[in-house]
Amino acid sequence: MAIQVQEQPFYGLTPAKVGIWWFLASEIMMFGGFIASFVVFRLGATGWAEAARHLNVTIGIVNTLILLTSSLTIVLALAATERGDEAALRRFLGLTILLGCAFLGFKAVEYTGELRAGYAPWTGTFWSFYYAMTGLHALHVLGGIVVNVVLLVTTEWRRLRPHRIEIAGLYWHFVDIVWIFLFPLLYLA
Repeated sequence: MAIQVQEQPFYGLTPAKVGIWWFLASEIMMFGGFIASFVVFRLGATGWAEAARHLNVTIGIVNTLILLTSSLTIVLALAATERGDEAALRRFLGLTILLGCAFLGFKAVEYTGELRAGYAPWTGTFWSFYYAMTGLHALHVLGGIVVNVVLLVTTEWRRLRPHRIEIAGLYWHFVDIVWIFLFPLLYLA
């Protein structure tokens, strides 16, 4: 059954879109501050390359592929919404949610391995930055999963509006872009 969309097309900025862009701008400032601080500390310290060698690059690469794929699935969810294909919308939102959960699962496995090896946030400055930045990013992934679950449930009530998927997609892409900066900075530096 197709989704019933009751709003007129709008070719401009909605309050929701302006709001998400303001929110994302504030998030960019926060992550940008972390990244700039990391770079400054990295340039002035020794031993960071050695600490970074203990990170699981394979899990980092897998998580990068997972998030890039999830960006595709959220775009496909929006496309399904715009054409009124409820089954495809549910499928792609579900895949986005599963991929987000897979990212967090791999991150949990990685954290467990690092902690068992004795690399905790208090082990050194590199590890403090690593856990703070990736932990904050993981919280943002969790927030995106929650939003997408709410959108998936909303499709059951037949009240879903295409702009809601677009707003969620903007946030999800932001989360992916942040990871694209964190991965090389932490894992490949």
